[in-house]
Amino acid sequence: MKMYRKFIRIVFFAGILTSLLACIQQPPPQIHGELKKWHRVTLSFEGPQTHELADENPFLNYRLNVTFSNDKNTYVVPGFYAADGKAAETSATGGNVWKVRFTPDAIGEWKYRVSFQKGDKIAIADPNEKGTSAAYMDGQFGTFVIEPSDKTGNDNRAMGRLKYVGESYLQYTEDKNYLIKLGVDAPENFLGYSDFDEATNALGLLKDWEPHSKDFPQDAIPFLWKGNKGKNMFGAINYLAREQLNVFSFLTFNVDGDDRNIFPFLLKVSKEEYETYAQNKKNLNAWRTLFYNTRLDVSKLAQWERVFQYAETQGMFLHFKTHETETDHLMDDGVFGTEGKLYYRELIARFGHHLSMNWNLGEENNQPTEEVLKVAEYVHKLDPYKHHLVLHTYPNQDDRYNDFIGDQSPLTGASLQLRDPEFKDVHPRVLKWRDKSNASGKKWALSVDEPGNAKIALLPDDEDREHNLARGNALWGTLMAGGFGVEWYFGYDSPNSDLSCQDFRSRDLFWDQNRYALQFFKQIPFWEMSPADELTADEKSFCLAKKDHIYVVFIPMELKTTSLDIGTSGKEFSIQWYNPRNGGAFVKGSVVKVKAQGSVQLGFPPEDRNKDWVILLKEI
Repeated sequence: MKMYRKFIRIVFFAGILTSLLACIQQPPPQIHGELKKWHRVTLSFEGPQTHELADENPFLNYRLNVTFSNDKNTYVVPGFYAADGKAAETSATGGNVWKVRFTPDAIGEWKYRVSFQKGDKIAIADPNEKGTSAAYMDGQFGTFVIEPSDKTGNDNRAMGRLKYVGESYLQYTEDKNYLIKLGVDAPENFLGYSDFDEATNALGLLKDWEPHSKDFPQDAIPFLWKGNKGKNMFGAINYLAREQLNVFSFLTFNVDGDDRNIFPFLLKVSKEEYETYAQNKKNLNAWRTLFYNTRLDVSKLAQWERVFQYAETQGMFLHFKTHETETDHLMDDGVFGTEGKLYYRELIARFGHHLSMNWNLGEENNQPTEEVLKVAEYVHKLDPYKHHLVLHTYPNQDDRYNDFIGDQSPLTGASLQLRDPEFKDVHPRVLKWRDKSNASGKKWALSVDEPGNAKIALLPDDEDREHNLARGNALWGTLMAGGFGVEWYFGYDSPNSDLSCQDFRSRDLFWDQNRYALQFFKQIPFWEMSPADELTADEKSFCLAKKDHIYVVFIPMELKTTSLDIGTSGKEFSIQWYNPRNGGAFVKGSVVKVKAQGSVQLGFPPEDRNKDWVILLKEI
């Protein structure tokens, strides 16, 4: 028995020694990127030579995790298989490069330690479950030093990571400002783009973004791939940024959905065979029959990352819509398992380092609550940065959120869909879920991400040049109810629709009105204010207030004026008017100053009394 124990000890220590020798012999990782705070740092490792369709699945049966730490924080960041490490350019399907992407949140020295495990489905196993050492970089460790960022302006790297901080608004970690998010929810098939590898054109909806070729900026040149590929899409993002919009959304998986051209997985068949099958919308079994369900397209995902990298420099919020109602039941046949876990791990590993984003677990989601909770818990635990986590549901099924508010789930907000053609349901719906989530003890950050009737929603300028209802009821209706943003849906029956849009200029006039709203909110402490419609004397205006200090009242077109209860403190308040249609400077109306002695008349604007106005009352 003693000899046996001695033998076991010898074998054990020999194994450790072998692993240490392998680690010592293995070259250290290459560290890419500017070593600056909030900038993407990539560690590239030499691992086993393999390929996307290898018998030993490199996505599922290997797990690369890297622990980054400094004196204050520790992040366990999942890594991924990267083929030859240059797949965006080479379209390589094989190689020996494995990567991890990290965005450090502090200057100074950072330590890293590598875990590279091998085992059946180890990639999606519980974090505490150990496989066997996969050798190569397993056990490596080292340090690097981070300097301050040199970015300014709207570049996300100047503002830091956007975080849910337990309030109704998300906050940037670096500059401590809060986000008002305004931008586009359409087209949802944004990533159905001809320049990506293996792009398919099922249903004829593949995009080239040609209308935005003229918007291509020189600062996007470093992000192009294979010469000029990506140029038009970068032009589209640049156009949105120039309009001072700060968000766009996109599906990352729409197999058997409305478009069918967006998926990070490999096809088992040729593009042509897939397109022929998908052309018939009655065919709904593509996921089970035409795809490798646990094999990723490395080069396509690397090209997606180029797009997201450029968007980061333009201050964009990335709205990852990970499923739509047609797809949320496909993986694992609707029960969260191997396919779904791998899908989310790959999204988090490849894209979770971005600074301003959210994970949306499903558009128009109608999965059983217990399955949604499984997904939410998995994503929350795996995401090292704890990004804003939301769910989107049908407009007539929003009471589902009752199952997720408070400590029932890790969700930190809702992505609201509405349906009234005049957007009249927006303001009360935001108020409803603001009140309910606040009462639960966990305030949700709420965004209206699909307002309006599904058929028409936000019409193009050619059909509605003034956009009065969208501006008043949806844009200002959301912000005055304490929602942190709006993403505009384009409807399915309009030119440049939800699926067919390739020209964001189709709503160019309305983007100006969004910019005016952003400019207004930058001048007030909206994060300290709360909806207070009860303070006005009518039932049509909206009020946002920090009582006894500052009040904002939105006067709709049909109202002309109102009175406001500003308390009995005896303080004096100035009154200024702001034009939400044309922006510009504040102007004086018929009443310029009031004293807090109960309800006071606010007077009239200097012109256009039959139009909508915003009134600002500030303590003098």
